[in-house]
Amino acid sequence: MSNVHLVIEERATHIGNFLVGRLLPFRQKRMVGPFIFIDHMGPVKMNERENFDVLPHPHIGLSTLTFLFEGSIMHRDTLGNEIEIQPGAVNWMTAGKGIVHSERTPERLRHSDKDLHGLQIWVALPKELENMPPEFCHVEADSLPSWEENGLHFKLIAGELFGHRSPVPVYSKLFMLEITCSERKEVNIGAELFGEACLYILQGSIETGGETYLPKQLLVAQEATLCSFTMEAGSTLYLFGGDAFAEERFIDWNFVSSNPDTIREAKAKWLAQDFEKIKGEETDFVPYPIHKK
Repeated sequence: MSNVHLVIEERATHIGNFLVGRLLPFRQKRMVGPFIFIDHMGPVKMNERENFDVLPHPHIGLSTLTFLFEGSIMHRDTLGNEIEIQPGAVNWMTAGKGIVHSERTPERLRHSDKDLHGLQIWVALPKELENMPPEFCHVEADSLPSWEENGLHFKLIAGELFGHRSPVPVYSKLFMLEITCSERKEVNIGAELFGEACLYILQGSIETGGETYLPKQLLVAQEATLCSFTMEAGSTLYLFGGDAFAEERFIDWNFVSSNPDTIREAKAKWLAQDFEKIKGEETDFVPYPIHKK
């Protein structure tokens, strides 16, 4: 009997001048644990005239997690942070009551050929922390727990699992785990999981319940504790999950909250351009999207 409750295929979506593959939210599954938004960026090759430019835009009620496989992004925000995100590092920004950030190709790469590939993720905050002051943390790749077991390589990007804890300062019980293998391997890790769980196939394939699943698919588990599958040689997977919140979360553009009034207030504030500005980018911003009928 298959433990796969739902298969979500990537759906093409534009963010600024860039095309991504959206996985969450999905009409049949809005969240998995506290994970409310997952985008697969790229892989894309850009020439010397093309750059990744997401202008200053706001967030409330969530933490953003950027994890790159290839390329670099320059992160700037209204807390004064300016840091280049490189492959394997974790860029963790907690919006709380409100923050503005931009994401761009670094200046040193803007006039050369470049690649970009990675994941951009939103993690909803617990209700009591939705209005917390904004925070920022950048964790370098070599600080993430990494280990090998039974021919599998594990890297814990966020949360706590298998007796390991990532230094990324999360605010709820969750996990984001990378699993890779060089040979075909059986994986049976359900006994260690909790809450809800989903599995994203970046490359390779897996077999479970008599079915084969391929890249760009997000598999939502019926029951996290029954998570077992066979990985094909050369596969790379990402496991997301954790405890779900008791309250519903609402999303409007870049705003997440358990209270629709809070979202309406944030929208009005952005339309009035009353959010704090990023130093050096005071005149740039992403307009609130007007959806034409």
